[in-house]
Amino acid sequence: MSTNALADLAPAGFFLGLHVRFIFPTVRVNTLPKSWIERHTRKPFFLDDPASRWSLENDGAIRWSALADHDPLKSAALSAEPDLPYGGVVAYHGADNLRSYGLFFRGDREYLDTELAHLVELVVEHHDRLAKPPVVLTKAELVVLRYMKEGKRLKQISYDLDLSQGAIKQRLRNARGKLGASSGSHAVAMAAMLGLL
Repeated sequence: MSTNALADLAPAGFFLGLHVRFIFPTVRVNTLPKSWIERHTRKPFFLDDPASRWSLENDGAIRWSALADHDPLKSAALSAEPDLPYGGVVAYHGADNLRSYGLFFRGDREYLDTELAHLVELVVEHHDRLAKPPVVLTKAELVVLRYMKEGKRLKQISYDLDLSQGAIKQRLRNARGKLGASSGSHAVAMAAMLGLL
């Protein structure tokens, strides 16, 4: 799953939660600053946060600044983002009864309407792509992913399978490409989530 287009539209970072069951996404991609992650880990804002609440009740996109109108409790969540002054929230509820959402930030200016619309398209694309089964992985690609799931490094996998590291890397590249994964560990997580491992 390439998230380059999302990163281009959110230079200050983003959080993407795909296929949410209850409040827990099946797949999460988080490029937000460490300070944001620590703050939200220390004091979970999910139920008090107007962005999260908005994403539960709506489809589409809204600017972070417009959420003050959706925050009757004046929660600390919005004011807790001084290092991420401009942002947008995107929510999508799929026909599969699963929900995906994203928080996207930039430091220089408000999001344009066209940028918010593009973010909606990208979130929907990621949601739908995850719902479709990937191209069938070969037995050789699955073996490499299984070894990685067990925590083995490429050198050890190469030794165990009596293959060159180049051959192992190629199998991993093929699996990543078929799954649309950004890294080997991401490919393992996606294959496991799809029941392939």
